[in-house]
Amino acid sequence: MSFQERAIRFRCQQEWLYGILHIPQQPVARGVLIVVGGPQYRAGSHRQFVLLARHLTGRGIPVMRFDFRGMGDSDGEMRTFEQVGEDLRSAADCFFSECPFLKDIVIWGLCDAASAALFYAHQDQRVSGLVLLNPWVRTEQGIARAYLKHYYLERLFDPEFWKKLLRGKFNPLASIRSLYAFGRNSLQGMKSAVAEGSSGSSCGLSAPLPERMLDGLKRFQGNVQIITSGNDLTAREFLDLTALSPEWQAAMRARQAECFHMASANHTFSTREWRDQVAELTAKQVLSW
Repeated sequence: MSFQERAIRFRCQQEWLYGILHIPQQPVARGVLIVVGGPQYRAGSHRQFVLLARHLTGRGIPVMRFDFRGMGDSDGEMRTFEQVGEDLRSAADCFFSECPFLKDIVIWGLCDAASAALFYAHQDQRVSGLVLLNPWVRTEQGIARAYLKHYYLERLFDPEFWKKLLRGKFNPLASIRSLYAFGRNSLQGMKSAVAEGSSGSSCGLSAPLPERMLDGLKRFQGNVQIITSGNDLTAREFLDLTALSPEWQAAMRARQAECFHMASANHTFSTREWRDQVAELTAKQVLSW
C-alpha cells in the first residue's frame, strides 16, 4: 500500500515539538502513536521506529512518531518518562488534528515509554489500546531479584564460569559479597511486595514505580498487548514482578492482556526477524477490534 510521510511540528505549552506522520492512501480509523523510551529520538535504536511505522502504514494503519521536549529536534528541557504527560497529550491532539478520520489511537512504547504510556492512557478517552514492550518497573529490590535469579544462578550452569574459576580468573570473594547484597535486597523487596499487595489503597506520586504502573493499568479500560524479550533483564524484572503479584495478575486478566514472549530477543529486538515479528504482532493487535 502506498503512503505519505511528512514532517510536522506542534506546540506543547510554549515549545515546539517535531515529528513524522505516516499516512496510508486508504487509512483505517485507528492510529498508532509511537512513544520514544530512554535517551533516544523518534528514529529509535537501529531505526526501529522508522521501520515499525512503515510496516504498520503498509497495513493501512496511520502512525505518528515524535520527539519529546528536550530530545531530538524538539525544544525545551529534557524530561524523564514520568514528566511527559503534557507531551503525550499535545502529540495526540496533533495526530487527531492532522488525521481527522481517526476515531481512536493505540500507544506503542518500549521500556520506560511503556511506563509513560500506562501513566497517561487512562486520562485520555481517545486511547483505545496499548502495546507495551519490556515495561520498565525498575526498583533496587526488583533488579536484585532479577540478577540473583537470572544471572548468578544461571552462571552456575555455564561451563565458561567454571573454566575461569579453575584458571584463577575469577574472584569468588567479590562475587560472594555481591551475591549477599543482591540476596538481602531481594528478600527486602519480597516483603515490600507482600505489604503493598495487601494494602488495597490507591497510590500517589510517592508510591513505588511498579505500584503506580499497576494503578494505571487498573484504570485503563482499553486493550493491552505486552511483548517481552528473553535476553533482557528489564523484561525479566517485569515478568518476575507479575509472577509474584496477584494484583498484577488480576489486572492483566481483567484487561484480557495478550502476552507474547520472544525467548531469544534482546531489549530492542535488534535483528530483522525480531523486529518484523514485533511489527506484525502490533499490526494484528491494532486491527483486531
